[in-house]
Amino acid sequence: MKTKQMTFDEYQELARRTQNKDLTYVQRQYHALHGLVSEVGEIHGLFQKIYQGHPLSLDDLEKEIGDLLWFVAELCDVYDWSMGDVAVENIEKLKKRYPEGFDAERSVHREEYEDGSKEG
Repeated sequence: MKTKQMTFDEYQELARRTQNKDLTYVQRQYHALHGLVSEVGEIHGLFQKIYQGHPLSLDDLEKEIGDLLWFVAELCDVYDWSMGDVAVENIEKLKKRYPEGFDAERSVHREEYEDGSKEG
């Protein structure tokens, strides 16, 4: 059973040590972007193999999600963003969008709720 945990900012700091410091700013942007897409593809491939009779490997899925997280950390570093701050901002956005939790009506008609024209 896994019990060790860390914050997004702790993860970002530890992941930073394995970034290629020789890349230019633009190269770092593209490295992170291409890496994100590549890891999503690998995750997608794990699910695609189900249709070929393979069981879904949760261990492999967890590792690929970890790799995806590494590229998120790299992209945040490119823009000098804290992953913790990005996470907080995202949750605040979701709280505003779905104040009582997920609601299909608010999802389908998002603009009506986000511009303040409808009350929740």
